[in-house]
Amino acid sequence: MGLEYSMIFDYENKILQVKLVYYGPAMSGKTTSIKYLFSYFNKGEKLKSIDSSVGRTLFFDFGVLNFKGADWSLKFLIYSATGQDFYASTRPATLNGVDGLIFVVDSRLEYKKYNLRSWNELRSMFGAQIYNIPIIISLNKCDLVDRMKFDENQFLQIIDSNRFKYVSINKTVAVKGQGILDAFNKLINFIFPELTINMSLTN
Repeated sequence: MGLEYSMIFDYENKILQVKLVYYGPAMSGKTTSIKYLFSYFNKGEKLKSIDSSVGRTLFFDFGVLNFKGADWSLKFLIYSATGQDFYASTRPATLNGVDGLIFVVDSRLEYKKYNLRSWNELRSMFGAQIYNIPIIISLNKCDLVDRMKFDENQFLQIIDSNRFKYVSINKTVAVKGQGILDAFNKLINFIFPELTINMSLTN
């Protein structure tokens, strides 16, 4: 049985609540990506993280970004799922109710098996439902890729990307903030393909 996913409509207050999750193997750059995103919107203080003594996420990062529109507002609940296997039991709860995913890949070739293991775990939790969820494949640490180039086309073939309704690949360097906002915007455009979002950030 797969996880449930659906956005929440608050008709009384005209607020649409959307849940986004950053997923991927340990140390791939999920927390760094989210921290940059919130910093970009000057909402760094709104992001909550539960870290270990060595700065690795134990359970999840969590923050909310609110955008005010002319009629309706968007409330983005943004999480990262821990990549540490010791806390793997927390991942299904983090993913439940998700409307869009950013799968953060460690682009270094030697981490290929960890990327695939994380992806297979994600797919097993959703089953066939995963092909209906908008997903951005974020190739992080692409600045560290040298002659041992990560084969993004091969990765797309392995995950059977043609079966997805909405999927895109995006290169990022999270420690520098490169590509982070672009990945976020692409995901929003997937979730709302017919909506032109012209909104201002609120508290």
